[in-house]
Amino acid sequence: MGTREPVALQDFVRDLDPASLPRVLRVCSGVYFEGSIYEISGSECCLSTGDLIKVTQVHLQKVICENPATGETMDLDPTFPGLFSPVVSLRSYKTLEEMVPAPAQSPWQLPVYFLLPHGMVMEDGVAAEDRPLMLEAMEVHLRTRCARCVYNVGPQQVVLHLPLSQKGPFWKLESGAPQTLHQILEDPALRDSRLICASLPWPSLILKPQYEIQAIMHMRRTMVRIPSTLEVDVEDITASSQHIHFIKPLLLSEVLTQGGPFPLLTEILEVPEGPPVFLSPWVSSLRKGQRLCIYGPSSTPWRLLASSKGRKVPRHFMVSGAYQGKLRRRPREFPTAYDLLAAFQPGQPLRVVATKDCEGAEENPEIASLAVGDRLEVLGCSQVCGVQGQDIDVLVCQRLGEQAAEAEEAEDEEAEEDQEQILLPLYLPGGFVEELNDGRRYGLTDLTAQFPLPCEVKVMAKDPKHLDDPLVSFGGLRLEEKIAEPFVVVGLDSQPGLCFEIPPRWLDLTVVEAEGQPGQPAGPLPVATVEELTDAFYYSLRKLPASKSQAPPPRPPKSQSLREQKKQSSKERGVKSLEILENQQTPALLKPKAKSLRDSFNDKSSVYSKIDAFTSTKNLGTTKPSPQDRVVMMAPKASSMPRGHCTFKSGPTPDQDSFLDVDAHDYEEIVEHFRKTL
Repeated sequence: MGTREPVALQDFVRDLDPASLPRVLRVCSGVYFEGSIYEISGSECCLSTGDLIKVTQVHLQKVICENPATGETMDLDPTFPGLFSPVVSLRSYKTLEEMVPAPAQSPWQLPVYFLLPHGMVMEDGVAAEDRPLMLEAMEVHLRTRCARCVYNVGPQQVVLHLPLSQKGPFWKLESGAPQTLHQILEDPALRDSRLICASLPWPSLILKPQYEIQAIMHMRRTMVRIPSTLEVDVEDITASSQHIHFIKPLLLSEVLTQGGPFPLLTEILEVPEGPPVFLSPWVSSLRKGQRLCIYGPSSTPWRLLASSKGRKVPRHFMVSGAYQGKLRRRPREFPTAYDLLAAFQPGQPLRVVATKDCEGAEENPEIASLAVGDRLEVLGCSQVCGVQGQDIDVLVCQRLGEQAAEAEEAEDEEAEEDQEQILLPLYLPGGFVEELNDGRRYGLTDLTAQFPLPCEVKVMAKDPKHLDDPLVSFGGLRLEEKIAEPFVVVGLDSQPGLCFEIPPRWLDLTVVEAEGQPGQPAGPLPVATVEELTDAFYYSLRKLPASKSQAPPPRPPKSQSLREQKKQSSKERGVKSLEILENQQTPALLKPKAKSLRDSFNDKSSVYSKIDAFTSTKNLGTTKPSPQDRVVMMAPKASSMPRGHCTFKSGPTPDQDSFLDVDAHDYEEIVEHFRKTL
């Protein structure tokens, strides 16, 4: 097909021979669907004048069946099984017998299609108006020669027996040979022709197919799907478009999936929006128009997330599995017993030293207390019954002695029996540090193979291939988790010696293949093995499903509210005061000790001389005692003064007058002041 005049897209597709694909089209009059996005449900809805389209495939979506008499429509599936016959002519007959003459009544010349212009009520049914009937046989019905006719009402088939003497007029449909739906659509001579189909309720119909075009367009990364009903005119320019090359953008992930050929010279079309991923200098070079050389997938299948220790603001890194630095293990720190359980691996001893004092639970004597310096060995997890009957998860540990680890290994069985097993609740907010005696230097691969993550290390020797290795400058490094993601080795075309690895999952650049020969650096590719991460990207990585394998730590049991604690403490103080009054007041009045009272008078600072003065002045009607005198009338604490010093003399002594008589003392007044003072 050569250059043609512009035609409607629908007409072009209906006349298209699928064997002639692909075809290149130019849009002559564009169309814009107002208020829409560029695509609706995956199909193109906007084409501009001058756009080039390379049609690669055409698929039949559905067929619209239209009744030309009423304009009604229905959709037919491309797999519709009915047969269609083209209507050649219409001829009128007065009776059925006239329409079917005797020579034509033989079975091999049936069926015959005809129309009833008006509804006719028969004894066994109703023949609808303008409905095509199929005369399929001649037979005797109720002693009358009849034509056995059939028509369809939806999925049901209705049979009518019309007498041959029935008057019409009847319109006989002169039709061609029955054909399938696809045969009718592929015949250009039958386009927009009237057809009859015994499986459909209309006497005649017109078929209007709708197609979907799959095409390639300039600067479109995916295949474009265009409905054939789009009101746009196109021109076939296949013959003059041999020099036209359709540029197809690619994502880095698609380049990685295609598997080559590598190296591949590309140009950046678009950089994904969002916060930066790495803090490396090469990130600023990733901009539109920059030429990149893609060397293929990285040979290292995994990376490690690492964070610095010992600084107020930690820094985060992604360390390649090809890192060649030497690492030494550092003791791990555990803020709670739950962290101890998370780090515990059966079969691998875990010994720690407590760094904080922790008191045991008073309501549960099975929960032990810890002091700074206590050495523990983690044994596993268990459960105990709590105060309210619920089960509490606890960590089972063995309290070790102060001797060195070497001496512990040489102990006999009797010494092992003396070691104490203790229980620690998982919510215990203690502090623990790992007891570690390992001075070996490990490679990154050996370290991750022998010890579980997270793991704390110190970089003792930097990676010889990474001259500016930032990990050496930190006093400690925490290796947190392993990430298995494909990376692509990329280099800047302007700087062949600068290579880096990009994760397409988080930095999927849109590129297009560029012309030219990619440069190949001499020797192995100088790829950096350590990349510093931004805080936002680091914390997004920590939210990945691989980081959510551990359950959150358990909550501590609910404690009493502040109001309940105040009520309880006030009740305890009231009970304690009453006990003091009962223990100190009543025995002193009933069983006075003369010796202790006489000894107290010999003391110049005796409190009881002031009490005598107070009672005597009260009986004499003098002024009331001062507040200072009321304070000294308080009974001394049992811990600071013997019980004997708290008694009173009930009778007069030789050195006293009658004012010290027991009846003269107002003890109720003393007790009242005592209670108020408390």
